[in-house]
Amino acid sequence: MPRRIFRKYLPKPERLREHKSLSFLGEVLSDPNLWHINRRSLAGAAFIGIFAGLLPIPLQMGLAALLAVRFHCNLPLSVVLVWISNPVTYVPIFYFNYRIGAWLMGMPPHSGDAITVAWFVEQLVPLWLGSTLCAVVFGGAAYLTVKIAWRLAVIRSWNLRARNRERILRREARKAEKVEKEQQKRQDEQSQTTLPNNDSDNH
Repeated sequence: MPRRIFRKYLPKPERLREHKSLSFLGEVLSDPNLWHINRRSLAGAAFIGIFAGLLPIPLQMGLAALLAVRFHCNLPLSVVLVWISNPVTYVPIFYFNYRIGAWLMGMPPHSGDAITVAWFVEQLVPLWLGSTLCAVVFGGAAYLTVKIAWRLAVIRSWNLRARNRERILRREARKAEKVEKEQQKRQDEQSQTTLPNNDSDNH
């Protein structure tokens, strides 16, 4: 069941092999380990995708792909999750990361006065600190979420199979009981027809 869901929504291998951002991997994309759909591979891919997507760097897809290759995780999920940071979400995500880093370092929020190159370079420290922390925390949360969701889906599938087996067994038991009753009924009818014949013979 979980495999069917992921296989349905994840991009196909052919599509990713043609993607320009992944062309540098070349023949590495032929490694079957990058396309496996199992709990370990998908959980690792969820961590990689969220981790790379929350770092303030260019070529996030390339980083996610390299990490997926290095740790033999599912490549499609790794590169898809990178897109949590996109032109629409860049500003809120990295501003949040920056504020987390500034809070950890005890830096006051900037008032907007005298933005200089030195000030900008100084802000890279809390930005990277907050981004790295958020990448690890949210990546870990994604890892656990996939693990737990997969486990729950497997348990649900087991329960459905068990209920189906019980339903089939009950149906077969009812059929067997019905057949037994019909056989008993025929035997009773035969015995009833036999008894009058025996009585007439005795007379």
